[in-house]
Amino acid sequence: MKALVLFSGGVDSSTCLAIAVDKYGADEVLCLSVSYGQKHSKELSAAKAVAAHYGVKLKTLDLASIFEDSNCSLLRNSDEDIPLESYGEQLKKTGGAPVSTYVPFRNGLFLSCAASVALSFGCGEIFYGAHSDDAAGNAYPDCSQDFNDSINRAIYLGSGSRLRVTAPFIGMNKAQVVARGLELKVPYELTWSCYSGGEKPCGVCGTCRDRIAAFEKNGTVDPLMK
Repeated sequence: MKALVLFSGGVDSSTCLAIAVDKYGADEVLCLSVSYGQKHSKELSAAKAVAAHYGVKLKTLDLASIFEDSNCSLLRNSDEDIPLESYGEQLKKTGGAPVSTYVPFRNGLFLSCAASVALSFGCGEIFYGAHSDDAAGNAYPDCSQDFNDSINRAIYLGSGSRLRVTAPFIGMNKAQVVARGLELKVPYELTWSCYSGGEKPCGVCGTCRDRIAAFEKNGTVDPLMK
């Protein structure tokens, strides 16, 4: 294996997968999905479907016990509801603090686990789909450029200079991510993003709103909303 993709089965990670497969070929790419007690566990089924579409190996980790004491609204054990409003509206209420769907240090944990798995499989590169819209306003601080630079350096040093982190969308917004994915013919109809945990996208949670808008800015309709 040459590359590992931290893979949720959503728009961003699926576009990352397309880039990795385009660069290395399906036989040299490993996907890593994480079950962490999320309400929207349907994303794990989406990850399997997209991985199968590309013919890549998929490995799943169960890290739910780490978040048992968190009341993050994204988690099944939380007594908080998923906010059905934009991230901008949520940040006004938090005063600039991370939003309620921020899972404590999730990307730091996932990337650290991914580094161990990647090294075990002989990979030299980890891809993950952080982009500037998620980092904006400190909604998800572990999607920022500063965080990415720091975790990349830590993993590079901690791996004996054998492993790097690549975040191809770190300076892009979600509409630009979708534009790249449309060029690569990513099967977005197989992906899943909604945080609400239903059988169909709610269309009004922060991630649904961002996803719908990203497709609209590219002159098309989110295939899950047709």
